[in-house]
Amino acid sequence: MIRNPILPGFNPDPSICRVGADYYIATSTFEWYPGVQIHHSRDLVNWTLVRRPLERRSQLDMRGNPDSCGIWAPCLSYADGQFWLVYTDVKRFDGSFKDAPNYIVTAPSIEAEWSEPVYVNSSGFDPSLFHDDDGRKWFVNMQWNHRTESYGGSPKSPAFDGILLQEWDSAAKALKGPIKNIFAGSPLGLVEGPHLFKRNGWYYLTTAEGGTGYDHAVTMARSRNIDGPYEMHPNMHLITSKDHPGAVLQRAGHGQYVETPEGEAYHTHLCGRPLPPKRRCTLGRETALQKCVWRDDDWLYLENGTTVPDVDVPGLSGAVPVEKPMRSEYSFDGGTLPADFQWLRTPEPARIFNLTDRPGHLRLIARESIGSWFEQSLVARRQEHHSFRAETVVEFSPDTYQQVAGLTHYYNRHKFHAVAVTLHETLGRCVTILSCNGDYPNGRLSFPAESGVAIAAEGRVQLAMEIRENDLQFFWQTEGKGAWQPIGPVLDAGVISDEGGRGEHGSFTGAFAGVFAFDTSGRAKTADFDWFNYDEL
Repeated sequence: MIRNPILPGFNPDPSICRVGADYYIATSTFEWYPGVQIHHSRDLVNWTLVRRPLERRSQLDMRGNPDSCGIWAPCLSYADGQFWLVYTDVKRFDGSFKDAPNYIVTAPSIEAEWSEPVYVNSSGFDPSLFHDDDGRKWFVNMQWNHRTESYGGSPKSPAFDGILLQEWDSAAKALKGPIKNIFAGSPLGLVEGPHLFKRNGWYYLTTAEGGTGYDHAVTMARSRNIDGPYEMHPNMHLITSKDHPGAVLQRAGHGQYVETPEGEAYHTHLCGRPLPPKRRCTLGRETALQKCVWRDDDWLYLENGTTVPDVDVPGLSGAVPVEKPMRSEYSFDGGTLPADFQWLRTPEPARIFNLTDRPGHLRLIARESIGSWFEQSLVARRQEHHSFRAETVVEFSPDTYQQVAGLTHYYNRHKFHAVAVTLHETLGRCVTILSCNGDYPNGRLSFPAESGVAIAAEGRVQLAMEIRENDLQFFWQTEGKGAWQPIGPVLDAGVISDEGGRGEHGSFTGAFAGVFAFDTSGRAKTADFDWFNYDEL
């Protein structure tokens, strides 16, 4: 049995690819570095993160990218003895423009070093590459129309101006031939996320529609010719929860078809699991997988006979889920950053952290403020459970209140909570809380613990946070002395979500738990973290 979501936490826009008995899913990473997450499975039940391929400055440099920009909707495919990855690096979010250059990279294997990027076009985001059975290749993406009032927090359908198709010349590494707008979308609107596949002489096109919030859907169409005209699925939408507010998996849409060697049909999709009472998805957009069937009319349907996705789905014969431990311990002893962790935007991580200056420790080199779009020292892992506890220990000797280091529950520059060690004019070294409770666009801080709590001038400080659904409580203690002490009031953890602050469509990444340091004096103060623990509660 497949238990959804198969990739919990921030893992949106799943593109699935099968090579022999191996299945791979590529998901969007937005402003988090390195770019694109690729998970692997052989049974569709158990998935392992195996690669983040965009890892060099020449492939990806997101310094200056606004929140929720960067890598949107990658497409992973396999043809001609190699893997192909198509992706967008979105450079603008607010206002009428998106500025969305699209690229292609290739590799002989998922684990190999991926090629230098080849620029393709910038007409819109969510690109996809289809390899036809005659050897020709076709590039599709949505077209963005800047002439409508379409702002980040309130998208308007006319800005999503259909799906463009053009042939890709692999030898010339360039598009060729006419550009055709092959699909205007359904009346639901906001057509994006196109994927093509072929079966029984039909070209099938699946798209994402309705925006990535609660009206999201997978829409399906088909044609005998790749450039159309395309007829709509009898139900219009293959997968959607938009008319079923009680479904566990909400926001269902944007995915891709895959077939097993035995001909069984599945379709990925993103989803969200909202918490009451405000219906905020604190885990962001996650990846799910649905069992499908082909009917006599040559249309694909969910096996459950509806358009609403299931939590439990029939899997492959003999597939058994492997229980994951409730506790994850990270010691930083290996000399490399644990695979679960990422950082923000910069392709030059040596300027913000290392594991070599002090072996066994993650050393953060404090740079710009928490929430910077350029060079921020923040290393974190995804929140994967509605309730969890995170702990760490830090050695940090600040010289000024401009130097701060600690533990954070982070979404973006206007949605985060942090408990940290800093210096106060009268308290001396202290533990305090910095919070930005969804204040868009200003990003003003609040200080729920006021000036903080005075601590010893030297020594290691342990910091912790407990998130129980919508509630967050911070704790601290001097290592080896006394018990954990709560600090500050219970905070709104639910604001660290897609819907928090600016609201639906205002941002669409996910919550992270991690460590940070900033030094706005510009002196690059260092902070050493010995370990980090994450426990499901």
